[in-house]
Amino acid sequence: MKFYKYQGTGNDFVMIDNRNLSFPKENTKLVKQLCDRRFGIGGDGLILLENDEQYDFKMVYYNSDGNESTMCGNGGRCIVAFAHFLDIFEDKTKFDAIDGMHEAEIKNGVVKLKMIDVEKIFADEEDFVLNTGSPHYIKYVDDVENYDVYHNGNKIRNNETYHKEGINVNFVTELPENKLFVRTYERGVEDETFSCGTGVTAAALTFMKKKHLTSVPVKVLGGNLKIYAEEENGTFKNIWLEGPAKQVFIGTIEI
Repeated sequence: MKFYKYQGTGNDFVMIDNRNLSFPKENTKLVKQLCDRRFGIGGDGLILLENDEQYDFKMVYYNSDGNESTMCGNGGRCIVAFAHFLDIFEDKTKFDAIDGMHEAEIKNGVVKLKMIDVEKIFADEEDFVLNTGSPHYIKYVDDVENYDVYHNGNKIRNNETYHKEGINVNFVTELPENKLFVRTYERGVEDETFSCGTGVTAAALTFMKKKHLTSVPVKVLGGNLKIYAEEENGTFKNIWLEGPAKQVFIGTIEI
């Protein structure tokens, strides 16, 4: 089987062109093995690119635990770069994902991806919960650079409220010039990742609401992203996630 490896600000994915539907999608054990960093290719997730009747292509996303999952923002940016590499579109595209249709554009290796509208930000004591295609918990901390993301993220993800469905946990520190530093514990990966697109989007929206902003630059362990959005009667619309998406290598593997 031929595969492609992509990364978006350090969030890395195994990409497979499955337009011929040859990949055994029911084999969660295989997906988990391919994502394994010691016994497989290695990645935070696996993404299948498939044909779609209505749009340019379809995105099917699996977490590294082998299970199909909710929307992945960086994965969405990477599959746009992959589809562009395959000459499926020129500079702008529309594709189908588990949370519906997404628009995107690519220029000089930077992908701008439109996210779903967010109607409400919920409070959990002093923290925030919202869904940007995947469910996210946002907690502001004083020094996220030296924060124990794994221990504290695992604790919140598995607490009484969230353990059944799971939740992605983002720890956020405000930097000068209205910039954020975000680190994320991802469910399904069950560890910290270098970046989480839906997570930084969720964190940025809580910050935008507080500061009345329309764009927020975000630092992650794997680089820098930028989020744009407009708030209208409490609902966030025209939400865009922007950042680099790069092909790392191409290979073949026997399955």
